[in-house]
Amino acid sequence: MIESRCKRILLAAIVLPIFSLLAGCAPARDFNSQLREITESYRFDLVEWEFNALIREAGKLFSHGPEITDNATTAYFTNVERIKRLESYIEAIKAGKRQGDLASLENELGERQRRNSALAGTIERVLETRIREGFSRQGIFNPLDKYINIEIGFPPVNVHLAGPPHLLVVSPRDRIDSIREVTLLPDMSVADMEGIEAEIDSLGVSSLVVNLGGISTYPSYVMDRADIRFMLNTAGEEWLHQYLAFTPLGFRYVLDLAGIRRDYDIATMNETVAGMVSKEIGGIIYEEYFAESKTDLTEQNSESGFDFNKEMREIRKAVDEYLARGEVEEAEEFMEQKRQYLVENGYNIRKLNQAYFAFHGAYADSPTSISPIGVELKELRSRSASLKEFLDTVTGMTGRQDLAESIQ
Repeated sequence: MIESRCKRILLAAIVLPIFSLLAGCAPARDFNSQLREITESYRFDLVEWEFNALIREAGKLFSHGPEITDNATTAYFTNVERIKRLESYIEAIKAGKRQGDLASLENELGERQRRNSALAGTIERVLETRIREGFSRQGIFNPLDKYINIEIGFPPVNVHLAGPPHLLVVSPRDRIDSIREVTLLPDMSVADMEGIEAEIDSLGVSSLVVNLGGISTYPSYVMDRADIRFMLNTAGEEWLHQYLAFTPLGFRYVLDLAGIRRDYDIATMNETVAGMVSKEIGGIIYEEYFAESKTDLTEQNSESGFDFNKEMREIRKAVDEYLARGEVEEAEEFMEQKRQYLVENGYNIRKLNQAYFAFHGAYADSPTSISPIGVELKELRSRSASLKEFLDTVTGMTGRQDLAESIQ
């Protein structure tokens, strides 16, 4: 355990300078200064967070950590579901939409939140253990294991459960492209988000403050108010981003994030690979340890006859056609109409604009993407004898052309 924690501290020291570069670049200096002025009081300091995380990790060197038990895991995720319902009830009562004992509900909410705070360390260890085992069973240990047969996990899997920071995404109005990303504080109200977006949009761009499920700091920031399947997938994906950063493919993504060498295809390849692999391994872990007889939301919506993925693909295609013709205002009006339509069908999307598609479109297996990269990566995975073979092939790529050639 002590050896593992030391490696984690060393990795934090290595990764910290990389994440300090995540601010990226803006199209012009005057835009930079205006953007900074608007977001100054809401910015999340990743360098400071990494420093504090380093101190926390040092403290764990002298602790055996909480004992992992099935009862604790069950209690935690039962509380997560109840906390969500309680918050919904309380919000409805305060809005005058329903009646209830507000004081009693708030007391229960506080108590359940305190219980989960006490259990968080246990759940972090559960996630770390299962993810480490899941990858090692696939023969995936470290970025160098395809060259040197050393079965040592690196980077060590390390998870921090909490409310992740938000991400501000900025896109031009006349095309879909992420030209600026700024990490913002975890605790922001919808009014805060919309206020920032309104000010930035007044500069002639499209903006959106995104709620993140996780972020690949070290340790990986993972949302603490989600179900176990989401946490497994997210923690696995953030670890893969750390793993990829030490490969040719991932290092080029670091250059893209830092604004040194912009390459949207490289970003898309990294995000899609991390998502594909983490979902595959997360699914295996879930079925082995956590599977329950539940009908998920996707199945329920499928039964209702509404195909969200198909709708989003059609919306994205139409928006691109509008923008290609230079019809920016028409595209924005169309997106708002479609947003309202999606809300009516149970998908509460707060804002649908160019920045929304710029962020979600980086995941080529997402319905908001029109990139063929997702199809090509799925084809490559189907041809690979194992998940490790697929990952080893992709991590050596340095551009979209390599992927196209591997398919041919």
